[in-house]
Amino acid sequence: MTVAAASSGRFRHSALFYRGPGEYLAALGDFIRASRARGGAVFIAVPGLKARLVRRELGTDSAQAALVDMAELGRNPARIIPAVLAYAGQHRGQHVCCIGEPIWPGRTAAEMQEATRHEALTNLAFRDSPVTVICLYDRTGLPGTVVADAVSTHPAVIRDGKETASAGYLVPPDLPPRCRRALPRPPADAETLGYRDDLRPVRGFVATRAKRAGLAPARISDLVLAASELAGNTLRHTGSGGTLQVWRTREEIICQVTDTGQITDPLAWHRAPSDELLGGNGLWLVNQVCDLVQTRTSQAGTTVRLHMRLNRR
Repeated sequence: MTVAAASSGRFRHSALFYRGPGEYLAALGDFIRASRARGGAVFIAVPGLKARLVRRELGTDSAQAALVDMAELGRNPARIIPAVLAYAGQHRGQHVCCIGEPIWPGRTAAEMQEATRHEALTNLAFRDSPVTVICLYDRTGLPGTVVADAVSTHPAVIRDGKETASAGYLVPPDLPPRCRRALPRPPADAETLGYRDDLRPVRGFVATRAKRAGLAPARISDLVLAASELAGNTLRHTGSGGTLQVWRTREEIICQVTDTGQITDPLAWHRAPSDELLGGNGLWLVNQVCDLVQTRTSQAGTTVRLHMRLNRR
């Protein structure tokens, strides 16, 4: 299989559908060598054991690239675009080549949905940049809906070593239908707090429920910080207050903030602090400390759902 690097000066975003580790490693090796031969800077983000497999199998070729664990970087998919933007900023004057695997078998449905949203927003974030992004998809291990969404979020697809234009591509800022749906309603046993002019009740409410759920102390502080940042945005940008809801599942504690404000910039959550347009560093910070963040904005307002795993290593 041959995966060529894009020529400098233009954006390229392709979904590469692979079967098995042999095809996976062959594509990675070709991509690294082609990119390095053209003087590009290479950023690789693949999950867990695959990162170690890539380093071992590619030997000295992998040493020529930045290699990170996508299971950590992309645990919350909204962190990926800022990381690539930062890498590109460190390599100005070079064509940046990023190969990643944001969705892999075993991710939850909510994580896959947000990773698909990330894929669509990649086209918006880098459309005027000299960046190549190749996204790996396990076509034998992923649901058919994920593969179909990948076709719609990538201008081109690569199958069996051949790259073709995607007939189902959605032009930015359009999103796949699954990413536009409202979030499911909180469960009936979710605890609720209304707030209007004071953040102290918000902090105490979240801290008490997180401790009761068994969240680690440092993670309690993170969740309190994230909820406070969102509630603070409510007070700064709306005059009607907001609603906070908290509940737990077997694996997570979930905190949801709802208000009448609207976030009209789809990339507002994906900018590093120096570029943040809303709420100072708040939106970026929320993504850094939470395991998953889901946001939905409509004419009625904005809902943000924060996920924190109870037993994350």
